[in-house]
Amino acid sequence: MPFCSPAQGQSLHLAYFSPESSGGLADYAREQARALSAAGARVSFLTAPSVAAAVAHQHPKPELRPILAEVPSSSPTRHPWARRARSLGWILGNMRRLADWIQQEQVKCVLLGAYMEYFAPLWAPRFRRLAASGVVFGSVVHDPVRQTRLGPLWWQRHSIASAYGFLSEAFVHDPIELDTVRPVASLQTTVIPHGPYQFPGAVLSRETVRQQLRIPADGCLMLAFGHLRDAKNLDLVLHAMTSNANAYLLVAGKELSATQRPAGYYQELAARLGVADRCSWRIGFVPEGELGNFFEASDLVLLTYNGEFRSASGVLNVAVQYRKPCLASAGAGNLKTSVAKYGLGVWIKPDDASALAQGLSNWRQVSRPADWIGYERDNSWERNAALVLQRFSLRHAGAASRVQLR
Repeated sequence: MPFCSPAQGQSLHLAYFSPESSGGLADYAREQARALSAAGARVSFLTAPSVAAAVAHQHPKPELRPILAEVPSSSPTRHPWARRARSLGWILGNMRRLADWIQQEQVKCVLLGAYMEYFAPLWAPRFRRLAASGVVFGSVVHDPVRQTRLGPLWWQRHSIASAYGFLSEAFVHDPIELDTVRPVASLQTTVIPHGPYQFPGAVLSRETVRQQLRIPADGCLMLAFGHLRDAKNLDLVLHAMTSNANAYLLVAGKELSATQRPAGYYQELAARLGVADRCSWRIGFVPEGELGNFFEASDLVLLTYNGEFRSASGVLNVAVQYRKPCLASAGAGNLKTSVAKYGLGVWIKPDDASALAQGLSNWRQVSRPADWIGYERDNSWERNAALVLQRFSLRHAGAASRVQLR
């Protein structure tokens, strides 16, 4: 896909909004911003100060603009409204900083690293005015089916409509008709690939790591990597282990928030089920130097999402690098499409403990080899960036023409 430069041959100036400091959304934003820069765009990467070090080593790297507030602490609190107040302050503050920066720099193309509707009726009106003045807004819609609800249903629906109302471009990872609540005549939806992540390789041998974790040579080590989320069905995995005596589990990642089950819940469940001695826990941030070791030691990567999950999986795009098959479930979407098309693992019925146990027992019997090379060919960050820039370039040229006609 060739890069389409904007009118008059000038380099496209794209503001990239990425408020997350860590996790899958932050990783995606950094890789996409790098690819957009490599494709020839001038990218101003608006993010929190703590992200600067992670982006500084990239080449070519975007222009860092660390003007956003850091993500509020997720420390538990007795008062849910206190958590919501902190989140509200963080979101409103960052959206105000983004709008101020757009006006100050007179930038005309803005990409939101992730669609977000939380409290949108409070912050979206200013962005509607900016859009009316000629600013082109796009967003990567990682989670096209919105599940998390803050407040009553009417407020959620109003929030979703508000957050879509000023967008011209929506970038998704699998074909879908977005539920925008109210029609958005100008909104164009474009399917883009989710590129694989690149992390350092293992520094220890598979045998050494497995010995450290006390995994027998013939044991099947499952890796559950990333944030602990209820939607990943880790409780069902523990139940499945009771009928698979050769199954071992390594959980490596951070607790997500006080609204999700903590690691202690799963550890207590493992003890009650009698599988605790086959579980290893690395709760917290996983350094890149250890990540490769964990994947090298593992046999299967767990992507056992519930049926409401309709998104792409960042963990799948880590597993691709290490050539590790997955045991996966989810609703219809990019994850299911990718696993089926390229044979990247075993697909099972979501939210079904018996199906999970059967998949764990039979995963070695899959005869089709995984097409890792085909996946990487079709799902590159370069293609991702080319598609995004093509859409912004067309919008930018159209907006410039309308201004000249006035």
